[in-house]
Amino acid sequence: MKLLVYGALNIDLVYSVEHIALPGETIRALSMQKNAGGKGANQAAAAAKAGIEVYMAGKIGADGEFLLELLKSCGVKTKNISLWDGQTGHALIQVDKNGQNSIIIHAGGNGEITLDEAKTVISNFGKGDIISLQNEIPLTENMITAAKKAGMKICFNPSPWDDNIQKLPLELVDLFVVNEIEGPSLANLQASAPLGETLDALCKRFPEKEIILTAGKNGAYYGCGQIREKGETIDLPAVDTTGAGDTFTGFFLAARVKNYPVKEALAFACKAASIAVSRKGAMEAIPAADEVFK
Repeated sequence: MKLLVYGALNIDLVYSVEHIALPGETIRALSMQKNAGGKGANQAAAAAKAGIEVYMAGKIGADGEFLLELLKSCGVKTKNISLWDGQTGHALIQVDKNGQNSIIIHAGGNGEITLDEAKTVISNFGKGDIISLQNEIPLTENMITAAKKAGMKICFNPSPWDDNIQKLPLELVDLFVVNEIEGPSLANLQASAPLGETLDALCKRFPEKEIILTAGKNGAYYGCGQIREKGETIDLPAVDTTGAGDTFTGFFLAARVKNYPVKEALAFACKAASIAVSRKGAMEAIPAADEVFK
């Protein structure tokens, strides 16, 4: 069973600040780092570091070739990442003293993926393989349709959220991974809806589909039909929350590929995300398999 992650590859410019800048405010950064990122790249790195066969697909510019080497060092197969003559996507990230972040994304190569490229990549995978998609690249509808036609299982993380997500063929998705913002939006509820209500509404809207609702330090909730499970985080100091959700997703998928039951997979994924939050960076902060599966 192979995992294909088709998503964004970014260069993250991370600024450490006392507090997130307010509208109209100019503040000084305490430090700046250039890191690898992008939800797709982070999820691929996490799943590969967790010990499964992972392929990354996407598009970068010459300025992002270091991303290829870093992904390879994590164990990700990169032959489906193409080059173009423009810039790699990038993210401008503020991280405050409490580890909370604010992120601005520019698409770069992530926005230049073509339909022919997507169909060619997906044609190399088949029944029983998994595709993990997010909402940072175009052609999501086409990718979902092509992956289902190929017999793949589809994991969809609708982030960043926009209303166009509701127009996608969501009935073809097998596993939804949403946070406290995306979950109520997908369930057509108010943003303030309780987590339990949100999970129940999603399970009702998507019967027989797997739903994961991540809740930061409060762990993660799982629902499928009438089944409910909960995963708990571990108590570590928060340094940088960037990429925590991607680490969770990558490790959860890896744990399921390794045939761990849902409850154990949740526990491992929450542990991996907790470790990542205690370190600086996104991809660089992802723990190794032997730090989690023990």
